[in-house]
Amino acid sequence: MTTISLRKGNTRLPPEVNRVLYVRNLPFNISSEEMYDIFGKYGAIRQIRIGTNKDTRGTAYVVYEDIYDAKTAVDHLSGFNVANRYLIVLYYQQAKMSKKFDLKKKEEELSRMQEKYGVSTKDM
Repeated sequence: MTTISLRKGNTRLPPEVNRVLYVRNLPFNISSEEMYDIFGKYGAIRQIRIGTNKDTRGTAYVVYEDIYDAKTAVDHLSGFNVANRYLIVLYYQQAKMSKKFDLKKKEEELSRMQEKYGVSTKDM
């Protein structure tokens, strides 16, 4: 007879799983208390940061103390309905975020150079 251990330590997690979640499609007026109510059900939370700028509204970062709690939250809250909006809950991936930032930076640099030297993309 074999026994199956239900201990968390034996579970092998996919490489993208981490303690930091990136949440999109939040209602713009959601409060910190509401975020803690929703995400706190799945484990101890270290920090929640809600986007407040024009381009970050409707997003948040949720940092759990434990990676397994973060995984449980993703499993249960992806597609969860909050004020008639369905949440998109993803694992934060530093590489993807920095690539996005680098691309924006390069585009800005290119447009500065085009302006400086009087070149436009129409000339090419």
